[in-house]
Amino acid sequence: MEKVKAKKKYGQNFLKDDTVLSRIIQSMPKNNNHIVEIGPGLGDLTKNLVKCKDVTAYEVDTDLFTILKTKFATPIENGSLTLVHTDVLEAWDKQKSLHDSKYDLIANLPYYIATNIILRAFEDDACEHIIVMVQKEVAEKFSANERDKEFSALGVISKLCSKESRILFDVPPESFDPPPKVISSILYIKKDMSKKMDKDFNSFLKACFQQPRKKLSKNISSVVPKETILSLFEELGISDNIRPHEVSSSLYSQIYTKAIINGRKQNSTD
Repeated sequence: MEKVKAKKKYGQNFLKDDTVLSRIIQSMPKNNNHIVEIGPGLGDLTKNLVKCKDVTAYEVDTDLFTILKTKFATPIENGSLTLVHTDVLEAWDKQKSLHDSKYDLIANLPYYIATNIILRAFEDDACEHIIVMVQKEVAEKFSANERDKEFSALGVISKLCSKESRILFDVPPESFDPPPKVISSILYIKKDMSKKMDKDFNSFLKACFQQPRKKLSKNISSVVPKETILSLFEELGISDNIRPHEVSSSLYSQIYTKAIINGRKQNSTD
């Protein structure tokens, strides 16, 4: 087998553990959705995915793209694999969706853009399931519940926009070549397809969790006037001493609606 040196600039760690690969395949939902893979690397997961369904794989690295084209010449020829040589975030900017019909994102994601990719998948109307290998810390944030110390803006988004979000299992560093310095986890998310991610809400949440250990009222004052915060907290029964991780996703949604959206409407009628 060809020996390819992993490139740091692309955050490459090649998954080599067959047991882990099998468990990822077993966790796939039983449906007719297309599969999108981001960062197929040397194709260890890809070769398992194409046995199950048609796959579209996005690879930014020219060297790996060349290897994959040769290695998967038959599935590419028969149409079961579509290999796309591009930066996936640029692809999203251009076409809004990574596939023209409903798909599941199944991938070993590069750590440095994993959070960004998951958030973009939430915005992509065609994406239904997200089953991705990420740094354990990132997986914990997306699957955290209110009052967990890991609960952050990512947990709020996940709770509001998905029907299910959990860690399936952890993956040790030795399952990769080269081994990363952190433990990885397989994150499973089933999106609520009736919900739409609002980018302004995402920005609002960033402000709310800007200093996670400070009071929410202090953080939120950077985007909402203090007098509005006081009356809102009183109306919603929120203590002034509450910290960001102690507030439920539904309360964040209510605060945003009342303070930001209603505030916009008020300003437009003045």
